[in-house]
Amino acid sequence: MTFREGPIDGIIWKPLSFYRDQRGWLCELFRHDELPQEYHPVMAYMSMTEPGIARGPHEHIDQSDYFCFIGPSDFKMYLWDARPASPTFGFKEVKVVGESAACGLVVPPGVVHAYKNVGNKQGVVFNGANRLYKGWEKKDVVDEIRHEEQEGSLYRLD
Repeated sequence: MTFREGPIDGIIWKPLSFYRDQRGWLCELFRHDELPQEYHPVMAYMSMTEPGIARGPHEHIDQSDYFCFIGPSDFKMYLWDARPASPTFGFKEVKVVGESAACGLVVPPGVVHAYKNVGNKQGVVFNGANRLYKGWEKKDVVDEIRHEEQEGSLYRLD
């Protein structure tokens, strides 16, 4: 399969703003009135990624991710539409987000995604998922298909 460059249906890119004063800054990551209800987080976590390191590519069957990239590094975000019923099936979208372009990003189920720290310092990413990892009390199967572990995967990072 060959992917075409272009925007992917259902992806929500949300520019994030910093409110600065003499004390420092504040950045609103999530508001119920700014995202459709089906993407409202039920859990949240932060991760730190070393320079040059990637996370993914992987996808979820039911879960949507709401990533926030605010720095202190930049990340190259990769998205591939693997949903056969989608009007943008077979599209690939790549953007640099983070310190240079603070951004929230909704990734719906069936969209393969990965990000790579392309800066020269450790980077932090927030994720507010709309499903609990491993379900209630962590008793369910993880909702994840990990393509980075598959030899010959179609989903390659630059």
